[in-house]
Amino acid sequence: MREHTSLKDNRYGSEKMKYDIVLASASPRRIEMFKNNGYEVTVMPADVEENLPKDIKATDAVMFLALKKALHIEEKLLEKGIEKETLIVAADTVVAFEDRILGKPENEQDAFDMLSKLNGNVHYVATGVALLVAGKQNGRVFYDKTDVEFMEYTDEDIYEYIASGEPMDKAGAYAIQGGFGKYVKEYRGSYSNIVGFPWEKFQEELKKL
Repeated sequence: MREHTSLKDNRYGSEKMKYDIVLASASPRRIEMFKNNGYEVTVMPADVEENLPKDIKATDAVMFLALKKALHIEEKLLEKGIEKETLIVAADTVVAFEDRILGKPENEQDAFDMLSKLNGNVHYVATGVALLVAGKQNGRVFYDKTDVEFMEYTDEDIYEYIASGEPMDKAGAYAIQGGFGKYVKEYRGSYSNIVGFPWEKFQEELKKL
């Protein structure tokens, strides 16, 4: 397994001293990822309308929404006043199949329909990330994409998973680290991206910032 570096490492020491970090997300998976990699963050979820331009590509959509969230938090921080340079980290994740975005299911039938489409097929998970230093004219917006192939499963398998309640707040109606992960045949790309945050790409972009 690839060992992750973090702000504890010497090469990131200056960034750790320089920035307070605000995570514009209430996702338990993202919060845990930061914590496990040595980041101390302030959690400040961004409450924004997730309206998208018509016919936008999934990879553009996640960057659009990540930036929208980051700008929303930046405005709130500047209104309140900040004493130390603050790095805002915002993200948005979608599942896409045949270039159609599959968001969080609206109800159990919607979850069933999504998982039926993914049955035995390849889809991809895209996460957009925005890094903004509050009040500064610098930042980075990027995305990562991971292809995921499911093995075949039955309708009964889907109903059993839906009954667990897990898919109802997940993009694409599943979590790879949860009960439906056993149906993943293979994935190509970042595992952390499927979970909801492309950790390796984030580290690369943080160094550029």
